[in-house]
Amino acid sequence: MEKRTIRDVDVAGRRVLVRVDFNVPLDERGRVTDDRRIRESLPTVRYLLDRGAAVVLMSHLGRPGGRVVESLRMAPVGERLAQLLARPVQVLPDCVGPAVEAAVARMQPGDVALLENLRFHPEEEANDPDFAARLARLADLYVNDAFGTAHRAHASTVGVARYLPAVAGLLMEKEIRYLSRLLENPDHPFVAVLGGKKVSDKIGVLRNLLERVDAVLVGGGMAYTFLKACGSSVGRSVVEEDKLELARELMERAQARGVELLLPEDVVAAERPSADAPRRVVPAGEIPEGWMGLDIGPATARRFAQVVEGARLVVWNGPMGVFEVEPFAEGTRWVAEAVARCPGITVVGGGDTAAAVDQFGLLERFDHVSTGGGATLEFLEGKELPGIRVLQDR
Repeated sequence: MEKRTIRDVDVAGRRVLVRVDFNVPLDERGRVTDDRRIRESLPTVRYLLDRGAAVVLMSHLGRPGGRVVESLRMAPVGERLAQLLARPVQVLPDCVGPAVEAAVARMQPGDVALLENLRFHPEEEANDPDFAARLARLADLYVNDAFGTAHRAHASTVGVARYLPAVAGLLMEKEIRYLSRLLENPDHPFVAVLGGKKVSDKIGVLRNLLERVDAVLVGGGMAYTFLKACGSSVGRSVVEEDKLELARELMERAQARGVELLLPEDVVAAERPSADAPRRVVPAGEIPEGWMGLDIGPATARRFAQVVEGARLVVWNGPMGVFEVEPFAEGTRWVAEAVARCPGITVVGGGDTAAAVDQFGLLERFDHVSTGGGATLEFLEGKELPGIRVLQDR
């Protein structure tokens, strides 16, 4: 998939409207508590500024539901961005309208402005053509660098491209390059590590990857649906009863394709996901009644690590257990360290997975950590994302 990027256009002296994903967490005082998404946008912003563009940034923050919510204003984000850029960032009072247009018209090359929260306007999520046109009046060029929202057909991700030349930013380019590598002529052995709570969240990904991978390692809550489908006793573990037949179908598909599909052989079980709950390691098919599996066990972790370390390409989406609670973090940590040691190309996707590797201090040890959640899953399912489709082809 080859899309034109900011490297393919002359931006000197132009006003550039950039869709970024600054949907970052704020504390009760309105301060940014995790600035990773802001930092991921910096290469694109700096590239444009260094080449003489005036940069107008736009993003959503939270879910205000089409109305102004004071706690979701962009001012704290603009403050953090100014610190990271070491230059002023003008936070505008709205994202459309005469006052915004006038402020943008006064911008000079090297200036940065941040529009107010796009989702204060219901027209944003409705992909309203008039709202998109009003956004487009602010610039000469549109850049989408918000991969995390590329699966949404909103005014700022799709609509604006009807009115302005549309190209990818450097983060968008990186996401497309690494994720495409998983689907188009991937290196082998190719290993997928899938976790998280539900099989239903990963159905499309599993089906698509089973056509490409050599092995699938299944952990997290979704593993218990597969284990129960095999006839195992899983106690009170998370199980999607309506997906048992699907789990059997996927295992049969893996066998028919010659894909090794590994389930946990042991788990860390407890009565509840609490640090003070009694817990013990048990065989995966023998979880006591009233207990639940909350992490993969040490034998499973070692087996998963062995497979991962022999791969030339790894994609990992979904933690192996309730990593937020320390007694149930070891399986996810073990897998994270194994993926980090892997000599092949390593791609990590999903917000929880990224949070886990960040928690373990391993974020910089992977070739690519995707900024997308739903967007990453839909891309790996083989879907064409609307926010990418509208960008100019190279």
